[in-house]
Amino acid sequence: MHQTLIPGLELYRIDAPSGCVSTVYEPSLCVIAQGRKVVELGDREILYGPLTYMVSSVDLPVRGRVVDASPESPYLAVKIRIEPAEVADLVLQLGDEVAAEPTDCPYSACGLCVAQVDLGILDAMTRLVQLLDSPMDARMLAPLIQREILYRALVGEMGARMREFVSADSQSHRISRVIAVLKHRFAEPLRVRELAEEVNMSESALYHGFKQVTRMSPLQFQKQLRLHEARRLMLSEGLEAATASYRVGYESPSHFSREYSRMFGAPPRADVTKLRQETRLSMHA
Repeated sequence: MHQTLIPGLELYRIDAPSGCVSTVYEPSLCVIAQGRKVVELGDREILYGPLTYMVSSVDLPVRGRVVDASPESPYLAVKIRIEPAEVADLVLQLGDEVAAEPTDCPYSACGLCVAQVDLGILDAMTRLVQLLDSPMDARMLAPLIQREILYRALVGEMGARMREFVSADSQSHRISRVIAVLKHRFAEPLRVRELAEEVNMSESALYHGFKQVTRMSPLQFQKQLRLHEARRLMLSEGLEAATASYRVGYESPSHFSREYSRMFGAPPRADVTKLRQETRLSMHA
């Protein structure tokens, strides 16, 4: 993964198939130029490949693995971060002037959706990446091109689904608000009734709507957020496993260790040690 001088723009290159990597997708639009990747969201596997793009409309814990890559033909992808407020602004400006095309994506009911890249998005994304050769042009033009990419997604195959998440009276928008609350209060005890009251939904409607968008229950979602944050605390801030577990809301370090091992494939200390070694190797490669 390569951060760039353009805020919100990241480039990806992988030279070989990878194992499963757990992460949290932020709202974003990602185009695959070459190679293939499988993303696991809850109980669902989503495959996307060359010249397709994926939109994540909300923050989602996922597991991903690259399944098609080699030194001669590496996996290559470009991702831009999506600001929901900017999507909402574009939807307001568009109004009913443009009817968004229905998506053929079989996963369109959840928070991730896949579609074939059209020429408009491909051209705009190419121009955005080319700006990396000119920092002054990038500072002035990148925000305009990023907005163009969002516009083209909204009037294309992804549009109907993206609009759902910013339409104040839609169930998807209510679920996105619940996700935002859980993201900021994941260390607190989960109280579904309070969440339902906050977004004016019944508990059963919230549960079913949440499962539709995230492919997991609110409790499973909260657990994955907690484990990801604990991993970050150990890796970035040097916290011991027990301290990190208490920080993210676990009362039992042993319970934390068991759930951590199930999710990341190794106990906390071994996993973090391996991640640090991989980071050092990549820095010296």
